[in-house]
Amino acid sequence: MPRPEIVEAHLPPLSERVEAPPTYMPRHPLVAEWRPIAKADTDAVLAVLRASDAADHPNYLATREELEAELAFSFLDRERDTLLALGHDGAVLAVGSVLEPPRQVSLVREFMNGAVHPAHRGKGIGRELIAWQRARGEQKLAAIETALPGWLVGYADRRAPDRERLLAAAGFTAVRWFHTMERDLAEPIPDVAPTEAVRIVPYASDLADAVHAARDEAFLDHWGSQPLSDEQWESLIGGTFAPEVSFVALAGDEVAAVILSDVNEDDWPGQGFSGPYISTVAVTRKHRGRRIAPALLSAVLTESSRRGWQKAVLDVDAASPTGADSLYTGMGFVTTFGETALVREY
Repeated sequence: MPRPEIVEAHLPPLSERVEAPPTYMPRHPLVAEWRPIAKADTDAVLAVLRASDAADHPNYLATREELEAELAFSFLDRERDTLLALGHDGAVLAVGSVLEPPRQVSLVREFMNGAVHPAHRGKGIGRELIAWQRARGEQKLAAIETALPGWLVGYADRRAPDRERLLAAAGFTAVRWFHTMERDLAEPIPDVAPTEAVRIVPYASDLADAVHAARDEAFLDHWGSQPLSDEQWESLIGGTFAPEVSFVALAGDEVAAVILSDVNEDDWPGQGFSGPYISTVAVTRKHRGRRIAPALLSAVLTESSRRGWQKAVLDVDAASPTGADSLYTGMGFVTTFGETALVREY
């Protein structure tokens, strides 16, 4: 069911609303070559992303698994949808991509991912990269025949205001704000009982398809969310995914809710503590309001504490329609950092 906040009546197809611009050819005196990202560039690209992460948000770093998954997605045309800037000494100065996930139910999104190495910021390279991304994103939207809203989307950690300024200068508007929240596992953890008869069980691979479907149904009314493709789902439960601190609530044989976590020990030094990142909390709509989400959170917090970890972390939409912000506050989470979503709408 389309979400009311992005439904627009009688839209013509995107191909009629968006004019495909010519391919933007970036130019910059410090860049000897702009070219697509090749598979052999993976190490160099990861190094740029990690250097950028360390400067902008040292509490979470890009992983090789995430990068390799993105570059391998069947819906990413590496030749046309990725860009790498090489300096005159052969060093990678900046990287970028434009990613259009499939399964467009009520919205077409073009995600503008990438970074400029911190040593080369403030020199205009970022403006050229975003100009290329915007043009490529508009080309991709102009090729869509469906009559849906189209978005170019960029995210900026609020500790990295230059990123937000670059996007704003390119015509993007800040439209949504997300909070990073932490929970000290040394504090008492409430034992929450759902008001519905559900069984909370550890995540298991034989539940994967049902959990995927429940996640997609639960997120239908979340801002900007669309169903995950099989490739995206495999990426979500691959890499640093931690089934040992992920749980499923079953109402009979039906998946009523799920909580999924990652454990990436490479993040712990930058965070200053050990513990899981809770990537997904999803309760299907007919099972909401029955204290299933806090029960799942209690299960993750209890197991994480048992393992001797120090804190749990998650991100939440500050305007979530399910009141998630107050749910997490009530479970002892406190806000630490934040991220802004910036969008150009078509």
